[in-house]
Amino acid sequence: MRASTRREFVAGPAGRIECAVDTPDSPPRGAALVAHPHPLFGGTLDNKVAQTLARTFVDLGYEAWRPNFRGVGQSEGSHDQGNGEVEDLLAVYKRISSDKTVLAGFSFGAAMQARLAQRVPSERIVLVGVAVLGREVPPVPAGTLVVHGELDTTIPLAAVLEWARPQNLKVAVVPGADHFFHRKLHELRDLVKANWR
Repeated sequence: MRASTRREFVAGPAGRIECAVDTPDSPPRGAALVAHPHPLFGGTLDNKVAQTLARTFVDLGYEAWRPNFRGVGQSEGSHDQGNGEVEDLLAVYKRISSDKTVLAGFSFGAAMQARLAQRVPSERIVLVGVAVLGREVPPVPAGTLVVHGELDTTIPLAAVLEWARPQNLKVAVVPGADHFFHRKLHELRDLVKANWR
C-alpha cells in the first residue's frame, strides 16, 4: 500500500464495501476497477497481483479502485458464490462514475470482471490468471488483454486457451510464471504498460 492510498466505503447491496483508492499525481485520465482473487482462499484487496495492477494503472494515469468483496476486511455481507460479488463490483463501478473505466481482475476477480463486462461499458479489460475452472466465465469483448502464467497449476494454461479459442482471443503468456506471478510481478506490470501504448 502506498502512503497516499485512501480508504473509501461504497454502499453495496449487502452493506458497505471497503475500497482502497490510489490516485495519480496529475488529473486522472479515467478510473481502473481492480478485483481481487477468491475470498474463501485468502483473496483481499491487498493481494500482490491486485496491488500490482492498481499501481500499474496509476502509473498510466488512472485512479485505481480496489474493493474488498463482501465478507472480506471491512466489507459487509458474506460470500455469495460470485453472484453478489458481481453486484458489489457494479456498485463500485457506479460510484466511480468515470466515462473511461478499465475493468481489471486477478483469478476469481478476473472471472467476476468478465461477468460485469456484459453489463457495463468499459474502456478496456485486463484479466490476469482468469479462473475459468468450476464456473461460467462469459466471452469478453475483442481487445481484452488476457495474461496467464506458463506454469500456473491452479488454473492451467490449457484451460484458459480452451476458453479463449472460440473467441479468437489472444492470451499473453508470461514464461516461468505461476498463478501468483511470484518474482514475475514486474513482467506483468511491463506487459500491461506495453499493451497500453
